[in-house]
Amino acid sequence: MARTGNAGTVPAVTGLKVAATASLDGAVYASPLVLHDAKGDLIIAATENNTLYGLRNNGSVVWSRHIGTPVNGASLPCGDISPSGITSTPVYDATSGAVFAVAYLSGGKHELVAANAETGAVAWTAPVDAPGSTVSVEQQRGALTLADGRVWIAYGGLYGDCGPYHGYLVGVPTSGVGADIVYRDPGTREGGFWGPTGPAVDTSGNLYVPVGNGAATSPSDKYDLSDGVIEVTPAGKAASYFAPPSWASDNAHDYGTTGVVLLPTGQLFINGKSGIAYLLKAGELGGITNSVPSVAVCSAFGGPAYANGIVYLPCTDGLRAVRVTATSLVTLWHADPAGTPIVGGGVVLAPAPSAGILYALDPATGAVKAKVALGDPTTRFAAPAMSADGFAYVGTEHGRLVIVATS
Repeated sequence: MARTGNAGTVPAVTGLKVAATASLDGAVYASPLVLHDAKGDLIIAATENNTLYGLRNNGSVVWSRHIGTPVNGASLPCGDISPSGITSTPVYDATSGAVFAVAYLSGGKHELVAANAETGAVAWTAPVDAPGSTVSVEQQRGALTLADGRVWIAYGGLYGDCGPYHGYLVGVPTSGVGADIVYRDPGTREGGFWGPTGPAVDTSGNLYVPVGNGAATSPSDKYDLSDGVIEVTPAGKAASYFAPPSWASDNAHDYGTTGVVLLPTGQLFINGKSGIAYLLKAGELGGITNSVPSVAVCSAFGGPAYANGIVYLPCTDGLRAVRVTATSLVTLWHADPAGTPIVGGGVVLAPAPSAGILYALDPATGAVKAKVALGDPTTRFAAPAMSADGFAYVGTEHGRLVIVATS
């Protein structure tokens, strides 16, 4: 899971047209998953009402599975999602045929659900809050990750950064049998692993986790592994880390941040909290240093996408393209949509969240090649998905899955 936002081999995008819309029972913050079976595309969607769906390209629901009552956002000390149910993007395990999702359940607990992708039948569930955590201030936003026979679950704080939250990684065996592995950011509080794209994973199973702002805000404070990237081994140990020398000031100002992208060159791209992008070496992140390639880009939230030497970054003022070489980063162009992008079919697909418009952009110039109104706003974190059958899928804030024909 390199988190490249690359759809792979899909048909060339020649236009965008809404083909169908499915009404779901809650807001969709998670990105859809696209599977393929004997009947064609099988789209997995999840809602903040704690319901998983399996759907077809005509918008028909194959199955739905309600996991349990979500948490009323008004009962939490801060936050901006209500109700709060399945927020993170689920993950599919081709070995077992299971879809894994984390539901936030009324009463205050996070539960991992393993459901059959074809039928929605629940094989097993397990509580997955980290021991010692204050559940009411931990948000499970980062996409789930498969690595080394485990589902890895990342936690960070709620919007507003209230309470004694920490960044946690919890690794649960995909079989549902055996002990969990837990890693916690070592700071006194904060340092959340909230990036919506989740950790990236290398071929050895090491996880690269973007870290949010920490409580240490003075240069005289001991560095607490916040505001940077941590490499975590499959055994749940920190192997290396990176942070800019400005980490204390960045913590104090709490700028945006993005997910990490593991490049095919063995390098790692991250856009830091101060709006500076960095190029790191996977497996040897470098510690606190400014001796790595970098370039000032923008304040950004969400997940970048990568293809053919270019990273597409969801800046708060619109998408930006950054050329990546072995030793440098160079900004290229700036376009309007500010949502989390993906790359496929010869275009960059990105939503304009508040406007509810999906754009197809020229990867080389950012010029608009096509656009379509979705009929509903989207969240800025939920990336579209694409299929080999010529469709794109976008979840919306008011419980729709919009199915867009792309060719």
